Amino acid sequence: MHVFVCFLIHRLGENCYCLETLKMVRPGGILKVVTLVSAILLVAFLAFQLLEINGDFKLGNVISAKPVKHKCGLSKACPPEHFAFKMASGAASVVGPRMCLEDNLIMSGVKNNVGRGINIALIDGKTGTVIQTAFFDMWGGDVAPFIKFLKEIQDGVVVMMASFDDPATKLNDEARKLIADLGSSSVGNLGFRDNWIFVGGKGIKTKSPFEQHIKNKAETNKFEGWPEVLEMEGCIPRRLN
Repeated sequence: MHVFVCFLIHRLGENCYCLETLKMVRPGGILKVVTLVSAILLVAFLAFQLLEINGDFKLGNVISAKPVKHKCGLSKACPPEHFAFKMASGAASVVGPRMCLEDNLIMSGVKNNVGRGINIALIDGKTGTVIQTAFFDMWGGDVAPFIKFLKEIQDGVVVMMASFDDPATKLNDEARKLIADLGSSSVGNLGFRDNWIFVGGKGIKTKSPFEQHIKNKAETNKFEGWPEVLEMEGCIPRRLN
């Protein structure tokens, strides 16, 4: 026993003079030491096994868990019978607006279907299908085609609008009234180079909760001559009747 312990110590780099020291320890003391060391090793072994099992379980959870991606990159999923949307106004006169519906990009500069003024998308309120997209120049264009377009929107159609550059110079009272009837609260105050995004609908009985508007003010503008970009996301209730 003495020689074996000394051999182990020697393997660890110690000298074998420990043999003479161990000879001085009583047999009962050696037994106590061996029992204590065995108990410590057993506890350590069991603790290691427990940590290994828990570690494997947690690691398995981490590996199996995948990042949850919601439609259009929303922060949370929409409830049943709702359409997910996310949109942004234009940035100055450089970057056009973006509109996403049900994880489909429906208007953007990349799709080459946006332009200066008011950008608009018409959505079937029952199916979520895109009916039409268009933009109307409210700086150098004519408001008449825009008014005609607004008057032809059918009941139950969801309307998404976003500004780019200048949405208001040619916007007259008739056009503003037609947009207000779609649920807008801010169109009456929409001015030169304001940024504005809005989701409403034909036949809506109340004001829409989906609208943002920021005025063009030199003291608060983020860009020279234009306010900051507006972004909005949400869930549009599906029309059930």
